[in-house]
Amino acid sequence: MKLLTFSTLYPSAQMPSHGIFVETRLRHLVGSGQVTSRVVAPVPWFPFKAERFGEYARFATTPKDEMRHGLAVSHPRFIRLPKVGMSSAPYTLAWTALRAARALQRAGEDFDLIDAHYFYPDGVAAAMVAKALGKPLVITARGTDINLIPAYSFPRKLILRAAAQADAMVTVCAALKDELVHLGADAAKIHVLRNGVDLTLFHPGGRDAARTALGLAPGRFTLASVGHLIERKGHELVIAALAELPDVDLLIAGAGPEEAALRRRAAELGVTDRVRFLGPLPQSRLREVYVGADALVLASSREGWANVLLEAMACGTPVAASNVWGTPEVVASPEAGELMLQRTAAGVAAAVRALRAAPRDRTATRRYAEQFSWEATTQGQIDLFQRVLAARGVPEFRHA
Repeated sequence: MKLLTFSTLYPSAQMPSHGIFVETRLRHLVGSGQVTSRVVAPVPWFPFKAERFGEYARFATTPKDEMRHGLAVSHPRFIRLPKVGMSSAPYTLAWTALRAARALQRAGEDFDLIDAHYFYPDGVAAAMVAKALGKPLVITARGTDINLIPAYSFPRKLILRAAAQADAMVTVCAALKDELVHLGADAAKIHVLRNGVDLTLFHPGGRDAARTALGLAPGRFTLASVGHLIERKGHELVIAALAELPDVDLLIAGAGPEEAALRRRAAELGVTDRVRFLGPLPQSRLREVYVGADALVLASSREGWANVLLEAMACGTPVAASNVWGTPEVVASPEAGELMLQRTAAGVAAAVRALRAAPRDRTATRRYAEQFSWEATTQGQIDLFQRVLAARGVPEFRHA
């Protein structure tokens, strides 16, 4: 079968870590040999390419077309209007996506089904495109698109309209399905297909070499906090916890608008010498961080299915995580690590102390992660897409 995969959350040459979880799932799906996909990943239009414009400059320099891991990816531009972007984005995005989809059809690259990721604005825009083209639609919900954005009435209305139109929906954890049903979506159309982890890329080997490469002091207990430097990820709580953990160091991997505030917080607490900012890292370098660290801490306020948890576990590293949304579905065994009793600096410190008081066997942590390979998720997608197409009266699908 042939898919059109659609999302603004997709990596590019300029932003290689942006939405990598969408690309990773698609790569495993296409790797099955039963599916092909053409990716349409729009980026906001911006006129200036100077570095001082930050993220928007990277959007401006994103190539219009590129090949990533054997997949053809288009990055058409859409207008994201200041101040009214939340309300207008589905419409400007749909206009751009429809033009791109029709261009593919004219070029002989038709598709059987639209595979959209992130409900708002992406899934809402995809619903408009699917309706215009008469194509089946599957939307994957991933986190804040369901556990935060529907707090706003207009997006919630459009999300539920798209959910009603979609042939099927996927959530990456049961907690998101429950919330989507609570909002008013049809439970019978929602399927839980959790993310997997690349067990080949993320493995426990070379711990001593990793610690040496990272410059970690022998005998020092080291935490890692990985993710965008935004308020939701809770890096500031991990920094604050160091005040209660005087013999613990911290590595922070990621980039974002909160970096300056996080550095100030470390200075205020007098822990600057124990916090190291590594910046954004490719997955190969992240593996080094996971392997070298003694524990990963994730203090997020909201998560769908946090890939960093499984990545760390696959490297044999236990986790201390906030007890939110899908995270208890990931950290569901003592081998995996600890869930925080409260999402505070004290809660972070308590979870870390619990890990140190009862050290986890790194081999057992890796074994726990091995149950989360990609095979089941890939087969679940294939089965779902086939059912959707059959229900639409398409008895034979275009073969990959």
